[in-house]
Amino acid sequence: MDPALAAAWREVRAVYEELARRPVERQCTRLTECCHFRLTGRTPYLTRGEALVAARGVRASGRRELPQRSDGACPLLHPRTGKCMIYADRPLGCRTHFCRAAGGPYARGEVVDLIRRLEKVDADLGGDGARALPGAVAEAMRRYL
Repeated sequence: MDPALAAAWREVRAVYEELARRPVERQCTRLTECCHFRLTGRTPYLTRGEALVAARGVRASGRRELPQRSDGACPLLHPRTGKCMIYADRPLGCRTHFCRAAGGPYARGEVVDLIRRLEKVDADLGGDGARALPGAVAEAMRRYL
């Protein structure tokens, strides 16, 4: 992997690890309600670094392309099991937006420092801001992998 991409990947993974160490209690039971974008009206937006990590997760799952979904659900949900195919590599938005049953979403103030770190990685990779998950991951798969 190109050294700049490797550094970006490491920094995004470090952000995810830092989030995991934060004392904010949430109890996600993987109901996947938040993964049904058409139903929630919300789609996670990813920076280029997050898209790179997610794209590598898709490739590690044995896929060459991002699956297409016509039901408005996240393309990273496995079509048969309904589980996230890249749970360990899921983006910050998926890590911080929880349904009411799980304790609700993180407040922006609880993660703004992490968001800024991801925005820096995005700028370092020549990005111009976060993009909707399906397009961001598909582009990262074409561009970087």
